[in-house]
Amino acid sequence: MIDWARVRELQDEIGADDFGEIVEVFMEEVEAAIGALPDADKGSELEELMHLIKGCAWNLGFRELGKLCAAGEAAAEAGNGGSVDIDAVMQAFEAAQKVFTEGLQEQRVA
Repeated sequence: MIDWARVRELQDEIGADDFGEIVEVFMEEVEAAIGALPDADKGSELEELMHLIKGCAWNLGFRELGKLCAAGEAAAEAGNGGSVDIDAVMQAFEAAQKVFTEGLQEQRVA
């Protein structure tokens, strides 16, 4: 679910001091985009939201969420936005966020 190698790579790239701030910004962006999904039109708006969430997800190592959003983005681009399972994307985000937060807390304790 989480690509921890990517998380460590990101931590190394930006430094431990700035990592928390970057994660907070990414989470806020993703939460806002996730919140907008149910009301998004099934065309370009959905495609743009999926693209934004996908990019943030992959940057943070949220593999499964990134895959779902890549598929959703492609579906919306192809005119099949109605087939995108918004609930699955929302649930994948919630699950990934929980595992990610718990994993980071474990790293701080270790």
